[in-house]
Parts: sequence; structure tokens; C-alpha cells
Amino acid sequence: MLFSSIIFILKFLPFTLVVYFLLPQKFKNTFLLAMSLLFYAWGEPVYVIIMMTSIVVNYFFGILIHQLGHFRNRQKFMLALGVALNLIFLVYFKYVGFIVQNINALLGIHLQVNPVTMPIGISFYTFQSLSYLVDVYRKEVKAQFNIINIGLYISFFPQLIAGPIVRYTDINEQIDSRKEIDLNGFVTGIERFIIGLAKKVFLANTLGEVADKVFALPHAEITTIASWLGIVCYSLQIFFDFSGYSDMAIGLGRMFGFRFLENFNFPYVARSIREFWQRWHISLSTWFRDYLYIPLGGNRGSRWRTYINLLIVFFVTGLWHGASWNFIVWGLFHGFFLLLERTKLGIWREKMWSPLQYLYTVLVVLIGWVFFRLETLAQAQSFLKVMFGLSMTDNYPFDYFDFLNQKVLVCLILGIALSMPFPNLKFLSNYQIIPLLRRSLATIILVGILLLSIADLASDTYNPFIYFRF
Repeated sequence: MLFSSIIFILKFLPFTLVVYFLLPQKFKNTFLLAMSLLFYAWGEPVYVIIMMTSIVVNYFFGILIHQLGHFRNRQKFMLALGVALNLIFLVYFKYVGFIVQNINALLGIHLQVNPVTMPIGISFYTFQSLSYLVDVYRKEVKAQFNIINIGLYISFFPQLIAGPIVRYTDINEQIDSRKEIDLNGFVTGIERFIIGLAKKVFLANTLGEVADKVFALPHAEITTIASWLGIVCYSLQIFFDFSGYSDMAIGLGRMFGFRFLENFNFPYVARSIREFWQRWHISLSTWFRDYLYIPLGGNRGSRWRTYINLLIVFFVTGLWHGASWNFIVWGLFHGFFLLLERTKLGIWREKMWSPLQYLYTVLVVLIGWVFFRLETLAQAQSFLKVMFGLSMTDNYPFDYFDFLNQKVLVCLILGIALSMPFPNLKFLSNYQIIPLLRRSLATIILVGILLLSIADLASDTYNPFIYFRF
């Protein structure tokens, strides 16, 4: 079940909210866990068993790690075993085919495995489980002895299939004893959900359809201008799709009394790749920083050791996104520029004119998205040649009106504008009538956006879910 679906917006969510607020406090977590499992089982009726198994495994290992606190070696062994079990699930369902394929290519043999369908969201809830076990081991949080509560943490439907990656240390108190939801918090959650839905429905879906059309063409039939149109549309699609889902997750959390941390902060205005990763998918980049980069040694060793640590982190970052060499190359591509920014070239970049710093970052990110979007390295190489005019395709007749219409042009302009922060308008608060008018106008606009989003979802069949590979 997707947030951007009629059944979720008009049936699942209203029912869940009504029952949740009618229930006594002691039954709320149990109900949310049941609805989260139903939400997951709606699209994954078999793999909900994997989800429930993950809950049970991490529940018991969290308690064992906690109770062995005075026996550090035994505690470390239990942590290693718990981490290994989580990773076994992830590797089997997500990477076994990729591993066998590469073994066959390397050794010239023909091992075969039955196709395995990857459970949606397994990368997200596996990382949440790992951070829980590690934080218990580090004594940063106490183990959860209530299986309902740990189950809710792992499977809570707002962030289950598309993030953000929520750490137990950030919401453990909210799970155990949430304060009563105030009207302002609930309304804020609704507003945030509608904004995220609009990002997904109007911007991501519209621009994504253009990107799909461009990338579906044989590269010999794409002009240089068309290739840039395709990658720009895809870059905006993935941003508004992903940040839109994060907005919806944060908004849904607020409706039920949870406060999730922000996951995006206008990444396309970054002036370096380092800053880009401080703004893009913040929950993932901080997860890798705290649970991989720092344990590897971070930047505490020699310069070369730091470089190796960075490359390891971005190799794993790429692999986390999918079982493909394109994802790995995408990760290492970003890692390479992070290394460059730590050298004298980085000092030179800092002295550049600010618009050139923005241009450098956007150009690197756009090139990286080519590897992320296409299936094979050969396809990515071919598309990049078209982008930079190294393939003789410009004379091929290309009808831009098949791709660009008034709606697409408006969404393209809006997408570029909304990917940048608005100027500070606090001066308007000096006028007493402005807040009331602003609130009334905002309410009317948000209700209109919600109705238009529902109408669009009801009439349009194009509503892709780009996280199925994650």
C-alpha cells in the first residue's frame, strides 16, 4: 500500500486515526502495530512473516545484549550474532542473485538460484534494527522488554517502506509514553502530509513520466538537449518523490504523536558534495557516519586511512541502494569527489565564485544520477556520451512536443523553484492581520491541493514507486 493511493488516503488512514483516538492509551501501540503489519501485508502478504521474524529476533537479541552487560565478550558475541542474522535476511533477499551472477562471471561457471522477490522496505527496517542493537550494546539506550513496542519501532507504517531511517534513541520515549496530541500538532501533521503528497503527485509523477520517456528511447535517437531534459527531470523526480514521502512520513508521525527528524534540507543548493550529503537523505548519511565511518576510524587516522574509510562508506552506500554495479559506481563516484574536496583541489573550490560552486555540485550530482537511473554501466556510458555531445545523434529528428506540454513546463519551473529555499518573510509578522489571513488562505490552498491530488490519483495510472529496489 502506498501513501499516494486512494485506498490509503480515503480508507486506511481515516479508519486508523479514528480508532486510534477512541482507544485507551494502553491499547494504542498494540493497535498501531496491528495496522502497521496490515499495511505491510497489503502489498507483501507473504513477506510480512519476514517482518514479524525480524521483530522477534531483534527483541530477544536486544534483551540478551542488555542482560550480558557485565560480560563484555559475551555481549559482543551476541551483538555480532544479532547483526549477522539481520544481514543474512538482507543479503539473501536483496543480493543473492547479484552475488551469484558475479561469481559466475568471475569464475566462468553457471551456478543457478531461484529468483527471489525482495521484500519492500527491507533495507530501511534492517538498518533500524541494526542501530537498535548497536545502541543497546553501546549503552546509549536500554533494551525494550515489551515486544509490542519494539515491534512498533521496527514496523511503524509511516516510515516502513521509504524511510526516513528512524533510530530507537530518537523515539524510544515517544513509544513508551507519548504525550496527548494537541490540535496544533495534529493539524501540522496533516499540512505536512498534504505538502508531501503534492510533491509526489504533481511534481514527481509529472516529471518522472518525462524522464521515463527519454530514458526508454534508444540512445541513438536522443539529442544532447533531450538527454539533459531527461536527467534534469529525473533529478527533480527523485528529489520530490523521496522528500515527498519523507514529508508524508513526518506528517503521519505527527498525527499519531511522534516526531521524526528531518530527512532533506534543499540538497540541490549545496556548494559541495560534502554539503550535498549533509542535506540529502540525512537519516541515511548520518546512519553510515555513526555506525560505519566512525567505527572504521573516521578521520582520526592518517590521511590515506581517512580516504579508505570514505570509499568503504560510499561503496556500501551505493550497494545499499540496490544490487547493481551501477549503484556501486554511483556511490564510489560521490566518494571520489568527497576525497577531492579534502585535497588542495577542495581548497581551490572553496575560493571559487559561489555560483560556480553551485554549478560544480549540481553537475556532479546530475552525472551521478545517470548511473543511478540506468540499469547497466554500458547504458550509463552511452547516455553520458549523448549528454556531452560525444555521440552523433543531434541530427536525429526529435519531437520535443511529445515530451513537453504546458503542464510539464509548469512543473519543471516549479520543481526548480521549490528545490530552493524561500526568502525570509518574517517581516510580514509585523502586521497583525497577516497571520489570520495567511492561516485562512493556507487552509483553503491545502484543502484544494488535497482534493486535486485525490482527483489526479483517481484519474491517472502513472504512480511509480521508485523504492522497490532499495
